Amino acid sequence: MAREQAPSIIFIDEIDSIGSSRLDGGANSDSEVQRTMLELLNQLDGFESTNGIKVIMATNRIDILDPALLRTGRIDRKIEFPNPKSVARVEILKIHSRKMNLTKGINLSKIGESLVNCSGAEVKAVCTEAGMFALRENRIHVTQEDFEMAVSKIMKKSSESDESMRRLLK
Repeated sequence: MAREQAPSIIFIDEIDSIGSSRLDGGANSDSEVQRTMLELLNQLDGFESTNGIKVIMATNRIDILDPALLRTGRIDRKIEFPNPKSVARVEILKIHSRKMNLTKGINLSKIGESLVNCSGAEVKAVCTEAGMFALRENRIHVTQEDFEMAVSKIMKKSSESDESMRRLLK
């Protein structure tokens, strides 16, 4: 379809869902995902830069992508958006907490500093979780403790996700 409609842009979000490193057969292997990946690789090999088709892929897990997907000629360039630094995390917290009823004295800088290596989405999730902690207690104000519990919950989810991915790729 992209060839028929050229010039075209094909955007594939969460490419890691089908483009993760292939495993050797066995019970952990998902043959349907592997077939999809192989078809994608075949299609990518069929696109030439002169035919007016650009393929853009997004992932937040570049570390698990299959090397075949990243081979020269399949992807023109990689653009990386690293996780936000401490100052940026505080700004993200400010943006996502600005419509929340916060108690006086909440230290967003301290919260931002505790979210080392977190993505912007994880920082936003901390605000959401802090609000949920307050709601569960039938409170209309979010406290520093709500934020601290939210940080613990989000950091735990993040580390569990990383650990399960490491086990899967062994």
